[in-house]
Amino acid sequence: MKRRTLPAATALAATAALLLTACGGGDDKSSDNDKIAGADTQSSKSASPSASASSTSDRPDITFPSDAKNVFEDQKTGDKTKDAVLADSALSINSVDEAIFKGSTNTKALGFYNADKALSSSITYVQGYIDDADTWIGETRYFDRKVTLSGANKAYITYCSDESKSFIKNKKTKKVDKTPTTANAYVLYHSVLTKNAEGVWQTTNIVSNRGDKACQP
Repeated sequence: MKRRTLPAATALAATAALLLTACGGGDDKSSDNDKIAGADTQSSKSASPSASASSTSDRPDITFPSDAKNVFEDQKTGDKTKDAVLADSALSINSVDEAIFKGSTNTKALGFYNADKALSSSITYVQGYIDDADTWIGETRYFDRKVTLSGANKAYITYCSDESKSFIKNKKTKKVDKTPTTANAYVLYHSVLTKNAEGVWQTTNIVSNRGDKACQP
């Protein structure tokens, strides 16, 4: 396993089934959860990576170290609303990783792009890194990202992550855990996003399945 895993959601199977049912009739599909992560990055502190957000003022900057990067595929669908959902979903992922890099659960972006169950599980997830003095390096790729809209203010996303090139690094010892790549380097996610009053598509719930066959190369 290349990266840590998100705390197991309560009734994971039931939650995943609920998401699949909710998404069943859309153009795109959505699926399951295991860990929130990711981040487009640059040097010690640079602007957040390749995901551009839907236009909203006062969005917090997200910065990454030079040795960590997220790559987000499938950013343009041809539908403006779906593209905005994908952009804010990527920024949600980036916000969690930024919190890991900064060693703090009080970053502005974490609570800006995440809410409800997704925020509480993200805080627990980040705290696990902090408690063990860990961070991560390398590149995580997010692919097969598909959006299903549900009314004007709710959306479901299914996507995969490839963690085969990202590794946990201990901040104290500087040791990098370069374990061999296995099926567990690939994770399938299902997330729910809700558009708030400021026009931000916040991730409100997320479930995942590490090693899912749907994401294997």
